[in-house]
This record gives sequence, C-alpha cells and structure tokens, in this order.
Amino acid sequence: MFSIYLLYTMNANEINPSVVSTRTWGMQLAAAVLGIISALVLAAVNYRFLSKIWWIYAPIALGLSLLLFTSLGKRTGSATDLNWLDLGFVEIQPSEFLKVAFIMTFATNLHRVGENMNRPHHMMLLCLHGMIPIGLVLIQDDTGTATIIALMFVTMLFAAGLSWRYILAGTVGIPALLYVFWEYYAKAHHKIRILVLIDEEIRNQEWIGAFDQQRRGLIALSSGGLTGLGVSGGDYTHIYAIHNDFIFAYIGMVLGFVGCVLTLLVLLLISIKLMTVATTARDSLGRIICCGVFAMVFFHSVINVGMVIAVTPVVGVPLPFISAGGSSMLALFFAIGLVLSVRAHREKKYHMFYEED
Repeated sequence: MFSIYLLYTMNANEINPSVVSTRTWGMQLAAAVLGIISALVLAAVNYRFLSKIWWIYAPIALGLSLLLFTSLGKRTGSATDLNWLDLGFVEIQPSEFLKVAFIMTFATNLHRVGENMNRPHHMMLLCLHGMIPIGLVLIQDDTGTATIIALMFVTMLFAAGLSWRYILAGTVGIPALLYVFWEYYAKAHHKIRILVLIDEEIRNQEWIGAFDQQRRGLIALSSGGLTGLGVSGGDYTHIYAIHNDFIFAYIGMVLGFVGCVLTLLVLLLISIKLMTVATTARDSLGRIICCGVFAMVFFHSVINVGMVIAVTPVVGVPLPFISAGGSSMLALFFAIGLVLSVRAHREKKYHMFYEED
C-alpha cells in the first residue's frame, strides 16, 4: 500500500498532473488487490502442477508479446520502446508477464535436464530457451527488460549447478558481447545514456537532454535532506517519470534519507526471504523458481535505484511493488505467489494409501 500512498500524494499535490491522476493510484490499488488475491490462489496450488501446465501460460505470454507488433502495440510518451498493448479498455505491458512465464518454463527445463545440464547439447538448448524472450524484448527496443531477463537467466543457471567451465567462458566472452552490443545493436539514444555517466564533458553538454532526468533525480534526492519535505506540499522538483521509473527520487524528496534507507531495507528483506525459501525448497524445481523470482526483484531494485543516483543508464526499469504500473504490480505478485507455493509445498505429505509426488 506504500505505492498507492505515494501516488495518492502526488495526485493530491498536483505533481505532474498530466500523467499522475486519480486513475493512476486507482489502477495501482486495483492491481495490488488483484495481485494479492492471485498470489494467495497460486500459493494454494502445487508449483509442480503449475510446472506441468507450462503449455497453457507460456503461449499466452508469448502471444501477448507478439501482438505488440500489430496495430495494438503502442509507445507511451517519449519512450522509444514498443512495449504497451492497447486492448481498448486497458493497456498492459506483456513483457512483465513474460518474465513470470520465463521463470516457470526455464525452471521446468532446468529441473528436467538435472545434472545433464552442463552437457554441450543441453546447454545449447537452454541458451536458446533464454534467448527467445531476451531477443523478443530487444526487438521491442526494451533494453531494460531484456537486461532483467538476462540476469534472471544467469541466476537460474547458477542455481541449477552451472559448471565452472561455462562461467569461465562467459567471463572471457563478456568483452566480445559488449563490443557486439555497442557496434551492432546499440542505437544513438542507448549510447548517449551510457556516455553521459562515464564522460563528464559529454554529461555537461547533454544535461538538458540525455542527462536531464537523472540530474533532476539527484536534485530531488538531495532536496529531501534527512527526513524529507513532507507529503503535504513543498518546493518539489519536477521529474517527468516521477511516478514510475523515478519514484525513488520522490521518496527521497518527500521522506528524505530515512525514507530511502527504509525502502531499501524492505526490498532487501524481501530478497533475503526469497532466498531463504529457496534454501528450504523441496526439490531443485522449487529452488530454481525462488532464485528466478529473487533475481527479478533484486535486479529490478538495483537497476532502478542505480538510474536515480546516476550510476546505471536510464533503461525504464520500475522499482518493485512501488513504481506505478498495473502490469508490473500484477506480475510481481504472480511471482511471489509462486514462491509462496514452493514454501507451502516444501514437505512431502503422506496419505493413508500413497505418498504425494
């Protein structure tokens, strides 16, 4: 409910009224309520059963993503990425649900191959599995989501028992991958967002353009001081995406350093709890699912905060459970529901005539 409270105060104080309205926090409230209900329902269903019916939700997630390349797909505001699906009565972001589907399908795949995952032909198929959602999102020019899925992919491989040989090969190959990205994929707006962070001269030239949003974010953070300007009005700094990608700057502005630290502590505690459930999972499937959800929450948090404090490029990654966005909120609660299912079914149940699988 912290997210709804922040969005409500933005609306009440008429901060960015063109994008933050009563509908903004109303939709966030509806998504949170629906998400909590969905998480509880998923918690009651055995995650092993959910793994077996991947053929239902995986095609739906892929299908929604492919619809973006039809007339239903749209860009929002000044965003260059094609990641919003206009269904008429509501707009959704299919890539958020694609992350959850990927966690389940990839965990299922890793669990099935088991100790054979490090054999070359199995590893090639696993990499192909990972490249499907990553490539699909990259075509949409959504670099942020592609980065998150890639980090989830690597984390889940580690959780499944990735051989040190692949780790070494991947480490050696990183410079080559970065070169290919920079020379053959990265567009002008990608490059300038990276260059303004590492080159002070370029940053000084681009502060009105590429660096302006992060500059304003830093001003907003510092303006809050120790305890913030308060939520009942003040000399607030204007930031275009203050309700979603830069909501952490708003937290610093109205709640100060204390509010920022408490927010980060809560996100850290959630991440630790996810890994705790992973260590007590009944099998490798449950453990890998939890690690995938951990990566989703943890790396979302790190990259989002990194954007605000200008240590990572602006790539449109929301702050988990806090940034405005019904699709993100729903997807996160779906993922939490999977972890709750792993926790609820971590012990074998013995019935009178049989042992539960």
